Amino acid sequence: MLLFFILGLLVHFVFFGSIFDIYFTSPLVHGMTPQLTPLPPPAKRLVLFVADGLRADTLYELDENGNTRAPFIRNIIMHEGSWGISHTRVPTESRPGHVALIAGFYEDVSAVAKGWKENPVGFDSLINESRYTWSWGSPDILTMFAKGASGDHVYAYSYDADNEDFGAQDVTKLDTWVFDNMKEFFHAARNNQSLFSKLNEEKIVFFLHLLGIDTNGHAHRPTSREYKDNIKVVDEGMKEIVSMLEDFYGNDGKTAFIFTSDHGMTDWGFHGAGHPSETLTPFVTWGAGIKYPQRVSAQKFDDAFLKEWKLENWKRQDIHQGILPVDYLNNTDLFKAESMFTNAVQILEQFKVKMTQKKEAILPFFFTPFKLLSESKQLNILRKARSYIKQRKYDEAVSLCKELIQLALKGLSYYHTYDRFFLGINVVLGFVGWTSYASLLIIRSHSSFTRGVSKEVKKPSHLLSCSFIAVGVLVAFFLLIQDCPWTYYIYCLLPVPIWYAVLREFQVIQDFVISLLTFPPSQLAGYLFIFTLGIEVLVLSFFYRYMLTAGLIAFACWPFITQLWIRAKSISLSWIFFSLLLAVFPLMPVVGRKPDIFLVIGAGSLVLLLSLCVLTSLIKRKDRFINEELLLHLFQMLSIALSMYVVYSTHHSLLKKQGLPFLNQIISWIILASSFVLPLLSPTSLFERLFSILLSWMSAYLLLSTGYEALFPLVLSCLMFVWIQMEQETLQQSGVSYRQKVTSLQFTCNLDITQFRHLYLDDIRRAFFLVFFLVTAFFGTGNIASVNSFDLASVYCFLTVFSPYMMGALMMWKILIPFVLVMCAFEAVQLTTQLSSKSHVFILQHFFFLVKDYGSWLEIGTSISHYVIVMSMTIVLMLLNGLAHLLTTKKLELYGKSKSHLI
Repeated sequence: MLLFFILGLLVHFVFFGSIFDIYFTSPLVHGMTPQLTPLPPPAKRLVLFVADGLRADTLYELDENGNTRAPFIRNIIMHEGSWGISHTRVPTESRPGHVALIAGFYEDVSAVAKGWKENPVGFDSLINESRYTWSWGSPDILTMFAKGASGDHVYAYSYDADNEDFGAQDVTKLDTWVFDNMKEFFHAARNNQSLFSKLNEEKIVFFLHLLGIDTNGHAHRPTSREYKDNIKVVDEGMKEIVSMLEDFYGNDGKTAFIFTSDHGMTDWGFHGAGHPSETLTPFVTWGAGIKYPQRVSAQKFDDAFLKEWKLENWKRQDIHQGILPVDYLNNTDLFKAESMFTNAVQILEQFKVKMTQKKEAILPFFFTPFKLLSESKQLNILRKARSYIKQRKYDEAVSLCKELIQLALKGLSYYHTYDRFFLGINVVLGFVGWTSYASLLIIRSHSSFTRGVSKEVKKPSHLLSCSFIAVGVLVAFFLLIQDCPWTYYIYCLLPVPIWYAVLREFQVIQDFVISLLTFPPSQLAGYLFIFTLGIEVLVLSFFYRYMLTAGLIAFACWPFITQLWIRAKSISLSWIFFSLLLAVFPLMPVVGRKPDIFLVIGAGSLVLLLSLCVLTSLIKRKDRFINEELLLHLFQMLSIALSMYVVYSTHHSLLKKQGLPFLNQIISWIILASSFVLPLLSPTSLFERLFSILLSWMSAYLLLSTGYEALFPLVLSCLMFVWIQMEQETLQQSGVSYRQKVTSLQFTCNLDITQFRHLYLDDIRRAFFLVFFLVTAFFGTGNIASVNSFDLASVYCFLTVFSPYMMGALMMWKILIPFVLVMCAFEAVQLTTQLSSKSHVFILQHFFFLVKDYGSWLEIGTSISHYVIVMSMTIVLMLLNGLAHLLTTKKLELYGKSKSHLI
């Protein structure tokens, strides 16, 4: 059995890892011939201002007094340059946004798994192609383009990462630091002849990364005074920088300026998904080679922004982040046509390299070329475009080049995903095979469906073994002659032994089918209908959280369907009440909620009140109350009270912009660390151990809460306590005698009760309940499939300095706490229903296998994340099942007592 679980874990890791190898591969192509436009550029230097996290509407709109927040930018729009909205793509994060702006392509998603701050993927960029680049700003962004750049021509000046503190009194210093250091740099250049000469060469880039707006947005929300005032600081700083540069270069008219943002931000201070507030960013450009403002009488845009911003008379030109906006250029038609022709040839060269690479790696009779862009069509379009340019038919040339670019991009995507279907088929074969094999193992070992010969392990036929060996050899040879990566061997060869194991169980399959045929058709159809309906509710809950509410309402009707209402009315009433109470949470807003610390304090107060009631009950029930138990209970109550105090005082301190108090930070980490140990000091009796786990982990959850979600683990745990009692009543109703009451049960790690009984249909229902509760734990207060469901404010009791990995770990722990509470309750359910955890875990995994993913794989954060969540939960389930077993059965004794001692 241990070997089976180890193999199962490895198989799941393969399935989990396959998505990164199939969908998260680098689209970059190397080895192309560089292409240049054979005309002089209009500008000698570019100044790029990127206001991180700036929303388009907040910049362009007028304030409550009808005044602009950015008078300098407003003046540029009306008198000097062109403007519009830059549409970004998901994930709306700083790294992919800057890669799109500076490197000209959408973020290589494979880089996310390799690193964040630095540049682990070798892509070319504007900065790398410059003669010299000087950049100022955050170390998270600047190092992406500085490290790996060819030669010694990229200079980055950044402040210490500790300055990125969401609790700092004034984070506009992140922007003023950039402006001040750039001024000092140019002041020093006047007295440094070598630097002065470099600054006056051609192909110079100045990159100013301004992080203050993003930091203020996370800390105070984009609707706050701090966020809007930061825009004024940036506007004033840009005005000074532009004036300084014009003075330094003597107004030579050879400087181009761009002001934009990498992404926007939601009203609740986050980004990462595709909400318009995240994908609509400002784009303002002026200077050398840029069109002057164009007055218009009407514009065709679906949104009502223009009238709100009072900019309806100035031509708005929207662009897509990462695509050269030719319409912004103030140059000859010949220059535009030649630039588009060069761009088309660049992308076509990438297409050719990608096609050649794929063609050489595949046997000729298996290779299917991209038919929309054959070699003859490539030559024909290029020849025709060049002819149009010679005939001065520039518009026709530009249009034809755009057509070639679109075809080449489609071709690049075609060859990039060439193996995706083949690999996907093999992963599905392995996935279905493993599910089938595990199902057959459950049926053979833990059910009464099979009898007689199927219980005996039969040796497989020699022909079957030889056939699968032959298939494996053929698959390996096929991959070898095509020089495939080693991961392809895993995905393609793994289904072979899995399906061999499945076919070995043919007798079990036959017995199971015969057993199913003994059920009345109407009864079997009813079971299948309920089973299918339950699976569909689970599937839909990944997309529509209110389906969890529908499921919980259906759960509330369970006592009436099974007649438990007659047998145990008080327990049934509790089940109905807490099911309906929990059903409220999926209807609450998943994001966009404002912090409400009083709800957190209220949740802590309810836990303290419940603790007092439990303490009083234990004192009355026990003949003697051991001092250690009393002290432990009081200490856990103290942890809850301390958590409430830390949450309140931290929130109050941050509102005053006094930062995170150091004492609060220390207390928070101590409470988090102690939450792992304190439950192990409590008695192993079922009720007391589960309640101790709730108290310890609830204290940590309060520190990670900002609003109504603080009540969620409490309500969920109450329902779990009732579920344990309901299951014992159900077991007695079905005729299984069980004398012990729930309050007298003891957790133990040595007891294996598999010999007591086989699986019943009720056990499938129990497994479904558990899966549903786990999904509710994941999606009950948020949508973890979307990164912007998280609120950075939830970790402010632990740290406020930006640390993506530490903050991400704390957020994930917050998500896992309700998950572990459910798993611990399930340990008790297994104990009360006299069933081994092994068989139940088998069934549980199969419910996750049945949760399918629908929709496109193109949107990161939605469809791919659903697959990742399902696969992660099956893997994490195996690990957290062990954690729950440890938390419920192990006991640490003080004063050198035995660890297995039970009170």
